[in-house]
Parts: sequence; C-alpha cells; structure tokens
Amino acid sequence: MDCHTMKSNNNTIKLDYGQGCLELLAGEEVEVVLPRELPPAGPEEVRRSLEQAVGRRLEDFAGARSASILVSDITRPAPSHLMLPPLVRRMRELNITDLSVVFALGTHRRMSPAEEEYLLRECIRLPHSQHDPKACISLGFTERGTPVEILESVASSDLIVATGNIEYHYYAGYSGGAKAILPGVSSEPSVVRNHELMRDPAATTGNLKSPVRQDMEEAARIADLDFILNTVLNSRKEIVLSTAGDYIKAHRIGAAAVDRMYRCPVERADIVVSCAGGRPKDINLFQAQKALDNAKNAALPGGSIILLAECSEGLGHPVFERWACEATSAEQCWERFGIEYEFGGHKAAFLAKESLEHHLILVSSMPRDKVEMCFMNPARTLEEALSQAWKRQGRDARMLVMPYGNLTLAVGK
Repeated sequence: MDCHTMKSNNNTIKLDYGQGCLELLAGEEVEVVLPRELPPAGPEEVRRSLEQAVGRRLEDFAGARSASILVSDITRPAPSHLMLPPLVRRMRELNITDLSVVFALGTHRRMSPAEEEYLLRECIRLPHSQHDPKACISLGFTERGTPVEILESVASSDLIVATGNIEYHYYAGYSGGAKAILPGVSSEPSVVRNHELMRDPAATTGNLKSPVRQDMEEAARIADLDFILNTVLNSRKEIVLSTAGDYIKAHRIGAAAVDRMYRCPVERADIVVSCAGGRPKDINLFQAQKALDNAKNAALPGGSIILLAECSEGLGHPVFERWACEATSAEQCWERFGIEYEFGGHKAAFLAKESLEHHLILVSSMPRDKVEMCFMNPARTLEEALSQAWKRQGRDARMLVMPYGNLTLAVGK
C-alpha cells in the first residue's frame, strides 16, 4: 500500500491554511500527491503490541525494582494517555511497581500542570516529573564524540521504558525510538553535539542511516534503554499501529508503516505546491518549513516550490530570525552553517540552501520584507503565487500538488 499520485480531473483542491482553507482549481494536467493511510487499529492495539513485543519483552524485566517511563511533551502528537494505561497495568502485573513518569522535554520549555494533566489524564496520579537538563550525569561518549549525559533519576532506574510517536523527522530521519533518550532526557551539551550532525548530507527526512539518528541510537545503547512503546498515527491522529520491544527492531517496524502511508515516489515537476497543513502546523515558518523540506525532491532543479503557510506568529524562533537577518546572501548563510552551529540557525540555513536550488514562493500573512529575508518570494494569495511560478516556468509547466505536505515525503522516481 503505497502513497500515490492521481490526476486532478478538473477538481477543486482544498488546502488547509491557518484556521481555514485555500482552493486550487486544478486542470486535468495537475497531479495530486496523496497518502494511502492505514485504518485505525482499534482500542486493543497498544495491548496487542505489548503482548507481541519484538526483540525484547516486558516479561524479561519482571521484578525490576524501579522503572522510569519516558513520555513526550506537549509539542509532540504521541497519545500518551492511550499508551500508559495498558503499559502500567502490564508492568504492575510483572511486579514492577516503583514507577515514575518523566516528561522527555529535551531542551523545550517546561510545561504547566494543566498540560501535564492533559497528557496523562487517568494516569495523572502516577509520580511524574519533567526533565531537567542541568540534573544529568555522564555515562560516556558516542563514537561521534557526543557526550552521553542523561537525567540522573532515569540513569539510576533498574528499567528504562521510552514511549513516543513515529513520524518523519527532517534530520533524524524519523522521530520515536531512541529520541526519548537523546534529546529527550539529555543535557544541553549532549543535544547540541548530536544536533550538529544535521550538517551531514545524509541527515535527511526518512533516512534511517542519518548520522543524527545513529548517534541517538548509540547514546540509547550506552544509557541502557531497555524497552520502547511507540505508535504510528494517521492524519486524524488515530493509532494505525503500535509497536513495542527493542528500541531498534520495534522502531523499524513503525518506520516501515510511516513509509507505507507517506513515502510518495513522484515524477519531478516544474511547479510543486506544498501545503503545511493549517493551524497549528503553519503557525510559524519554523514549523511550516517541514512541508517545504518534504516537497523539495518533487521539484525539478530550478523549479518553483510554493509553500502555503499562514505563519500568523511569524518566523517562530529568535535564533532563526537572527540568522536570516544577519545573512548577506543565501550562499553566505549556508556557508556559515558549515562552520558554525546554533540551534534555530539551521532553519535559516536550510531555507538558504533550498533557495539556491529552487525558486521558493511563500503564501503567508507575513510582511513581504520578512519573507524575502528568509530567501523566499512573498505572495499574499495562491493565485499570486501561481502567477509568479507560471511566469518563471512557462504556462505549460507540469504541476504537482501536495495537500498533505506536512506528512507526505516526495521521493523522485
């Protein structure tokens, strides 16, 4: 079951934008890139995955005195409230009773009590805490020189169980798995050193051999990550697969399901329209850039990519904005990234690099000068953007539309 393209047949294509949508009246020659999503798996899917765990089973740790359960923070779509009840129930059946939930914030902001309650729901009575990057202990180094420094309370547990969600990630290849350890419960120096590896050309979306992911997985081995429970969701946030067990083997099963739904082989086109998915996916350019990254391999060299993202909150990251502002040219910004790493600056560098290879147009509510500062051509409407693209590529230009640009990954045939 693969992602596919289809002719539009003169249909009006609705594209989410902010809290509304834009309409594209497409002729027959326009191809639409659509996922083939798996159906929801049903309420027993998490329990099933625990019973059919891959590589490692919870039973292998029966009687462990203490356990840390790592869960995602509020910025991630992982359905912790659905994963925790069957997981906790099974651990207690195995006499693993000293349980502690740790929110794997990485370097994200701390959450409010209301956000904690929203994520845990019926499990809110479990002992729980948020990661503190300053309370880490050193366990060694990866082969790439990343210090493995993780939260002391997690490192001292008999059992470490990581939960999470698996989807495409633009430099770690995929989310989920070992990411709960690094960056989830790691120190800032660990996170920075690991994230510096995104400068490697192999650090790309959907690549399991991304050096960032391989480094994360080595850190998880050193930290002794015992077991994972991960889900794969469709665009309606329904669980289509749950996978549990060894942090490599179980993760790969989930990554394959993501590919089955969202990896889309396409014939490259002159013009590609990619939709960031509406609010909250397009609340700022920092978030919406993912839909541009997913679309880049659908466009011919020198082709036009139109990104639809309202960006009601602007760029979304102060370092991103500073790097874009300080850049004298796209070439200079990309070269700076090669010699200097600062999280947030990478977004400016990636946009700079993409602007050297494709003609980028952003349909947004951002001021024109801010868009141009980010190496993109501004457009207030989709019609204006298409006019720009056709003027550059010709009226007979072939066009691809990615209504789920935030989810689907275009790969050239």
